[in-house]
Amino acid sequence: MKIYNTLTGKKQDFIPLVDGKVKMYACGITVSGEAHIGHAYQALIYDIIRKYLEKKGYDVTYARNYTDVDDKIIAKSNETGIPADEYAKQMIKNIDEQMERLKVDEPNLWLKATQSIDEIIEFVNTLIEKGHAYPTKKGDVYFSVESFPSYGKLSHRNLEDAMNGVRVENDEMKLNPLDFALWKSAKAGEISWASPWGEGRPGWHIECSTMNKKAFGEQIDIHGGGRDLIFPHHENEIAQTEALTGKQFASYWIHNGLIKVNGQKMSKSLGNSLLLKDLLDKYSPETIKFALLQTNYRGDINVTDNLFPDAEAHLYEFYKVIKNAEDKFGEIGGENKDIDMSFDKAMDDDFNTALAISNLFGLFKAIKSKINAGDSSALADISQIKKTYSLIGLFTTDAKAFIDYYQGKNQSQDVPAEIQEIAERRAVARQNKDWAMSDKLRDELLSLGYIVKDSKDGYSLSKK
Repeated sequence: MKIYNTLTGKKQDFIPLVDGKVKMYACGITVSGEAHIGHAYQALIYDIIRKYLEKKGYDVTYARNYTDVDDKIIAKSNETGIPADEYAKQMIKNIDEQMERLKVDEPNLWLKATQSIDEIIEFVNTLIEKGHAYPTKKGDVYFSVESFPSYGKLSHRNLEDAMNGVRVENDEMKLNPLDFALWKSAKAGEISWASPWGEGRPGWHIECSTMNKKAFGEQIDIHGGGRDLIFPHHENEIAQTEALTGKQFASYWIHNGLIKVNGQKMSKSLGNSLLLKDLLDKYSPETIKFALLQTNYRGDINVTDNLFPDAEAHLYEFYKVIKNAEDKFGEIGGENKDIDMSFDKAMDDDFNTALAISNLFGLFKAIKSKINAGDSSALADISQIKKTYSLIGLFTTDAKAFIDYYQGKNQSQDVPAEIQEIAERRAVARQNKDWAMSDKLRDELLSLGYIVKDSKDGYSLSKK
C-alpha cells in the first residue's frame, strides 16, 4: 500500500512505527459555527482511511480533535452574548448530530483543547526551558522559528518564502515576525486560564501538538488534515513538537483537497458556504458520499449545480439493477473476490476512491448483461459490491427504499400512482431488452395522456 506523503512530496510504501499498529490523528473542526461540506469531506476521508487500514489488518487508533477555544470562537461569543465555553459545547453538539446523519463513524479518541490546558502549559514551559520559546512582558509566549533550522520542510519553503506566504501578527515584542503564539495573554472579558505567564489561553498550533502527545506519545504514523493547514498550522506543529522531542513527529502527512463552489473557493466572506445540515435535508448520505468520493482525496472538488443530482441519478440506476436482480433471482448472496481485489488495488494506490467508484459503471453493466442472460451469478456480484463498497458508505440502503425515495423526490407530484407503476414496468422491460413490451407500455402511457422520455439516467414523465 502506497500513501502520498506531503513531507517527501511522493508516494511511499506504508510502514508503521510498530508492526501491525497505526497511530493516526486528523485535525478536526474549529467550532466557531455549524459544520459545512468541507468539514464533512475531511471527516469522511479520514474515516474511510481508518476503515481501510483496518481492512488491511492494522490495529488503528484514530484521534480527531475539536478546537473549542480560539479567536473565532471568542468573537462568536462576543457577538452572541453566549459564554465561549457554552457556545463551543452547543456547536459540538450540533456538529456531532450532523455527522451522525451523514453516517460518519466516531474516532477512537475525541480530543478537546480545553481538556488539555495543564498539558499545554507544561509543553510551552519545556519549550522555553529548551530555548525554543520566549515569554514577553505582556504575558504572551512565542515560538522562536529561528531556533528550529528545518522550519519549512513540510511546505517546502525557506524562511523568506514563509514570510511572504503568511499574514503575521503585529507585536513589537516578537523577536521575528514569523514567530508564532504558543500562549496568548487574555484580554478583558475573554475566557482564560492561570499560567506561569499570567492569565491567558493557548495558541491554535500548540493545541494539536499537545493533544497528540497526550494521546499517542512522541511520535505518530499518520497526521491528516485539509491542504489549507499545511502552512502555517502543520508546519508549526512539526516545529514545536520536534523541538520538544528531538524526534520525527509524524511519518506520513496526508492532506485532502479543498471544496470549491462553481469554481470559487468556499468561504464565509463570499457567502457560498454549503452547510452540511442543508445538504442532508436535500440528499441522502449515500448521494453526498458518492458525489464527493468521485474525486481523488488530494484533488479539489468543484461543487456545481449538477454534482449531487447526477450522483443521485447514478445511484438510482445502480439500485434499479440490484432490484431487478432481486426480483428475477431472489435473495442476494454469494461473493466475487475479483471485485474485492479490484477495490483493494484502487485503495492501495493512495486511497483512490475515484478509481474504485469509476469501476462500478463497468461492474453494473456486466451485471445487467448477466441478468438479461438469466445468469444468477449476478447475485454474487451484487452481494460482493454491497459488502466491499459499504466501507466507503455505498449500497447500505434497501434497493426498493432508495428507488422509492428517488422517484418520490424526482417525479412530478401530480403523476398518478398507476401511471408511475406502468412507467416502472416499462423501465424493467427495457432493462430486460423486451422491446415489444416496452413499446406496448409506452403506447399505453400515451393513450393515458403521458409522454415518457428515456435518458442515460432513467426516464421522465410529462403530460401530453
